[in-house]
Amino acid sequence: MADLAQLLDGTPLEVAPRLLGCVLRHGEVAVRLTEVEAYAGPDDPGSHAYRGQTRRNAVMFGPRGRLYCYFTYGMHVCANVVVGPEGDPGAVLVRAGEVVEGLELARSRRPGASDRDLARGPARLCRALGIGLEHDGVDLARGAVRIEPGQPVATVSTGPRVGLRGAPDRPWRFWVTDDPTVSVYRPAAPLRRRG
Repeated sequence: MADLAQLLDGTPLEVAPRLLGCVLRHGEVAVRLTEVEAYAGPDDPGSHAYRGQTRRNAVMFGPRGRLYCYFTYGMHVCANVVVGPEGDPGAVLVRAGEVVEGLELARSRRPGASDRDLARGPARLCRALGIGLEHDGVDLARGAVRIEPGQPVATVSTGPRVGLRGAPDRPWRFWVTDDPTVSVYRPAAPLRRRG
């Protein structure tokens, strides 16, 4: 898909705001992206690729247009869109969105959540879409999970990424201004010393 290659061509900081308004689709459920975060690989202490390639982050070092999925906090899956040239591990975390298709299925995956909160946060977004670790490395142009260009958004805001200790103040989080599905900003919790 030529449009997808063009959409994902550039650095994570260039691509991230372009992803706002795009649609991430898996099966019956589709989510319009309203919040993303850029991660710049070895130049970014907040990136999983900061210390080099591992089995966990190998997809980040591959071709752009792949889905990089990882397990966090021992219970959640989060997903990133790999961008940039092969060997240069850049990625954009998909943080939040609005369910625009498959609302009933998304609700069944997130019982008790309001429609606004179905995909509000990276783990919730993956749960609503049914994305798991088995989708790590999926080709977003032809695979089970796809990204489609969307409508341009009117106004984009930017600020620090959520919950990071490494490079916490870089304004590399982008969101659709005033969209109710954007997650709440939280800085990293301070480390507790063991006594």
